[in-house]
Amino acid sequence: MRLKGVPYTYYVVFACFLILFFNSGARYAFGVILKPIGSDFGLGRGSVSSVFLVNMIVFALSLPFTGKLYDRLGARPIIISATILLALGLFLTAKATSYLALFFSYGVIAALGISGTSIPLISAIVSKWVSKSEGMIVSLSLSGHSLGHFFLVPLIGILTERYGWRGAYTIFAAIILFVNLSLSLLVFKKPKEERLKRVKEAQILSSNNDIDLAFALKTPSMWFFAFMMFVCGGGDYFVVTHLVAMATDFGISQIEATNMLGLYGFMSLLGILVAGPFADRYGCKIPILFTFLLRVLLFYGISIFKSTFSFYVFSLIFGLTHLVTAPLTPYLAGKMYGKSHLGSIVGFINTVHFLGGGLFGYLGGSLFDMTSSYDVSFYILGSLSLLASLSTLPIKEKRHSLQEVSASSKDLA
Repeated sequence: MRLKGVPYTYYVVFACFLILFFNSGARYAFGVILKPIGSDFGLGRGSVSSVFLVNMIVFALSLPFTGKLYDRLGARPIIISATILLALGLFLTAKATSYLALFFSYGVIAALGISGTSIPLISAIVSKWVSKSEGMIVSLSLSGHSLGHFFLVPLIGILTERYGWRGAYTIFAAIILFVNLSLSLLVFKKPKEERLKRVKEAQILSSNNDIDLAFALKTPSMWFFAFMMFVCGGGDYFVVTHLVAMATDFGISQIEATNMLGLYGFMSLLGILVAGPFADRYGCKIPILFTFLLRVLLFYGISIFKSTFSFYVFSLIFGLTHLVTAPLTPYLAGKMYGKSHLGSIVGFINTVHFLGGGLFGYLGGSLFDMTSSYDVSFYILGSLSLLASLSTLPIKEKRHSLQEVSASSKDLA
């Protein structure tokens, strides 16, 4: 039932908040159960991480397709379909008895489900509903992801201790199925006709100047943006996949290491709540640049200092940077290319982002198996973070025109 006087946008934002709350639990649970899965199947970290790599590749490559479907069909059918796939994938993962079954259930089915209930799609949904204070409102909706990370990751650790990782995944599959389907049916409806009319009129006025993905790929800003997001994803998912394992390697208990990953999620909430309003006032590039400079210090620092205190510092500060680019990606893309094709453009950018995440999540495990250390990964990601910070500088944070794109293409030819 809709409350009198409450704008429909608030319902959309709250629904997006809840979907991301549970999506983050499903996503980051893998870092908690990395060692238990390895023990259960008799696999090294590289082999277990390869399942995560496949999950991220399938997830990333499905994002542009999901974005196009969202542009055409709207949120409701996409979220319903993705929810069914995600719940089914988690349930089958819990029942897997072979490496191949784990590969297919988590690597493929769950990944397809995650793509339709994840930050890229949700941020595009919210961005299309707001016109003022966009950074702040998108950040509020995405805060569900951070709070889910903060509350659910430790809960997953407790459930895993009590019921095993299979039991924890079964419970989450049931919760996600119920919550997401309820929200899809009750909230993601078409707004009133006058709202539709205003949105359509605004799209008609802007669509003549909006740039689609094919034209956006002809601008240098897009490629600098894409490289930056590749490195961003690599750092994010290397850490969330291996933080618990690397902390327990140094004698920190499983529960305490899981709590570190939960605190990481809480700090990501602070990061996005600051980044959005800051971007409204000063632009998107400054918080992104600062994010990568912090990561340079963190990766090089943790390669030198390894103690309970240093792991807490690493977890808290890296968590602060984790979701800074999430609300800023659709915000910056909308500034540069308009919103008519936002789903496909954001889908492409995040495809690159999550391919980087999958690659470095896998490489982290493989390099550990070869060297019995994560130090090589720290050095590589620290150096790439420095290059990513420099790549923010050439990005033009302004509206690109079709005429400008055409001129650039002729110059290149």
